[in-house]
Amino acid sequence: MRLPALESMSDRQQEISERISSKRGGTRGPFLVWLRSPELCERVEALGAYCRFESNLPLRLRELSLLLAARSFDAQYSWNAHVDKAVASGIDRQALLAIAAGDEPTFNDASDQLFYEFCTQLLRTHFVEDGTFAAALQCFGEASLVDAIGCLGNFTMLAMCLNAFQVDLQADREPPFPDVRGYGKATQRARAR
Repeated sequence: MRLPALESMSDRQQEISERISSKRGGTRGPFLVWLRSPELCERVEALGAYCRFESNLPLRLRELSLLLAARSFDAQYSWNAHVDKAVASGIDRQALLAIAAGDEPTFNDASDQLFYEFCTQLLRTHFVEDGTFAAALQCFGEASLVDAIGCLGNFTMLAMCLNAFQVDLQADREPPFPDVRGYGKATQRARAR
């Protein structure tokens, strides 16, 4: 990680860290960065908790939105932290392997395929085609589409934090993306786009 370990914390940082640990089983990954700005950390954690645990989206789509944002930004830490959760929630492992490889996935569930198309159109082109939007609105409803945008935004911010501060990959996990090996390679690939 680009920042040194937090050797000591202010009372406010300690309070927020303890709250995060009680909900999430520890203060790690991006929170070790966000704690440098305690007020931002508190707000980001609240939004992240809503997106992960309370959103109108079913759990499998919350996890899929996180993985799509992670792959869009080559955020390997996020991918590794959530790919098994996505599979456990009902997302096809083969579809996720295709996404990780940079290939177009095929989902067994038509609503998962539609959600993937909606999210990737927005992440890739910054817009959603009329037909895709209409189908997604009919399938998921207004509140879920609004929450999908909130989730993508939150998980994109997460990915940017992880990459900018080079939060270390989990020691027991392989890098998930074959075209990304280390931060230098990722930035070279991004410049080539």
